[in-house]
Amino acid sequence: LLRAHRRRTRPTPHPRTHTPHIHPTVARGIQPSPPSTSFKAIMSSAAVNHASMHSSIAEMNAVIGYDAVIVCTSNAAQESYWQTRLEHTRGQAAKAAAVIVCVHEDWNGDGAGNGLGTLYAYAKARDKAKNASESVDLDALLASGGSVGMYHTAGKGTRLAPLPGSENNNKPGVKLPSLVDVNGATENLTILEAVIRQTGRYASERAGRCSVFWGDQIFVPSAGHGASGAHHADILAVMGPMPTAEEWRERGLEKYGLIAVNDTNEATQVEKVSYETAQGLLASFGAVSSVGPSLGSFSLSAPMLAGLMEEFASEITAKQAKMDSDPHFWMPLTMQSAAYVGVMVTKGETEAQASAHHGRMQAFRAKLLGAHPDKGMFGAINVGSGSYWWDYGLLALYLKNNLLALGDGEEAKALRLYLGIPEDSRRVKADVSGAAVDAATVVLESKIASGSASASVLSHVRTVNADISNSLLVNVTAKNIRAHNCVVYNVVDESDEGLILPDGSVFTNVFIPATNGSDSTKLVMTSSTSTCGGKVFKQKLTPNPYSFNDVYKMNADTDVAAAYAMSAAAHRDAAGKH
Repeated sequence: LLRAHRRRTRPTPHPRTHTPHIHPTVARGIQPSPPSTSFKAIMSSAAVNHASMHSSIAEMNAVIGYDAVIVCTSNAAQESYWQTRLEHTRGQAAKAAAVIVCVHEDWNGDGAGNGLGTLYAYAKARDKAKNASESVDLDALLASGGSVGMYHTAGKGTRLAPLPGSENNNKPGVKLPSLVDVNGATENLTILEAVIRQTGRYASERAGRCSVFWGDQIFVPSAGHGASGAHHADILAVMGPMPTAEEWRERGLEKYGLIAVNDTNEATQVEKVSYETAQGLLASFGAVSSVGPSLGSFSLSAPMLAGLMEEFASEITAKQAKMDSDPHFWMPLTMQSAAYVGVMVTKGETEAQASAHHGRMQAFRAKLLGAHPDKGMFGAINVGSGSYWWDYGLLALYLKNNLLALGDGEEAKALRLYLGIPEDSRRVKADVSGAAVDAATVVLESKIASGSASASVLSHVRTVNADISNSLLVNVTAKNIRAHNCVVYNVVDESDEGLILPDGSVFTNVFIPATNGSDSTKLVMTSSTSTCGGKVFKQKLTPNPYSFNDVYKMNADTDVAAAYAMSAAAHRDAAGKH
């Protein structure tokens, strides 16, 4: 699903007097399908239906989303920020009439996992919505055919460092080159808002269901938005015929959670196993009609959600235990006991633990299907091969998928359509009359008085003189900017010299507002476009004052709204001086 990041040709460095140092561093055999309809061919994007996906984007941009949007954040400050932000951007991310309910996870120990985490988030959101000034009963909304979309956003974002640190640990607040109106001000679209808008298109296909998504990737399904409803639970996946052993290894499918569907249209989860192990696990499943990598996002019928809330009420109340949806929901609900126990033992559980949990989930299944026999247990919703897939969870992919907006191909056109970048000029609220800016460069809400910019994406950039190429700049104010093959993010420079950056730099500021006993602080945190933050997260890169992990800890109690206000004031002051 992810294509390799291609680094662009770097120009000859210009002479400069000041160069900050940047640290350098991504039993019964299952018969495979015949070669003419191989899994490899199905996964290929050679025959992508671009016109269909462009139409899907137009539907996403119509913002026809969920009746209620639940966002699960990392802490109370983020909960407060997103509650306000998403209410202000209704009609641009969530639909105009959506009920917005933001909560934060405060589970004991090592977190709830995305299974129990989903149930806990719903429990908190249900209580918050019911006790709000305009009381909303989420259970009643679902029972009456309404739709709920839930978005998990927690996590450090280590692979995207140093950008989440620049957002004060508010990882879903990382910005994209697209403009939204926020209470009368023009601001950058956040990744979370982009995901809410994109996934909202599924709402019309999911009446009476709660849909669960993760907040760092946008996809446009080539197979269209398949309807849910045939099963109590379903999951998004890229489905195709069963591969051969060679194709399984070639595609590295042992690294993915896979979904298999049999001839009765029931699905099961196969969790990151070899081809031979998969054959054994699926031996009693029936004739396999299709298989494919899971996207993880799932939806639940109202009866199943209510049943899970009841089944795990004790864990939710105590805020104890950790369960993920794949190994603790889908697998024990759809696999035989021996197969399930065998897999879970390899993951560190005892046979007794795995067997007991399998029995518990099978009893839950029997009760659910006995009371609601109109639906199957677990199904797959095919997104299709060759879907547009814009992942922002890794720094290299964040750069790649934003610079995609410079291209001339169909996917690049689709991205510009989604981001609201006009095809004719690639300019929105841009003052670049005194600068030489090539036709490919995207310029949004920016003022560049002189200099040049080429093959770059610039959003909210203010500078007197630019020397920019092959770069991504978001929220940058400086007298002079020299950046080639760079990522410059949320930076205010008040010096006369300006930002003179080495090629391939990643350059950010972190604004930490004053608290009791401490003054406000602006940090400079750097990296390089070839450095994966996840691999160096706990290392202090030269010349950074702290490691990325140190900054994460420093931001633990930061009021993100106050930090953003501090940043905005710094940008205004610097722009006034220049």
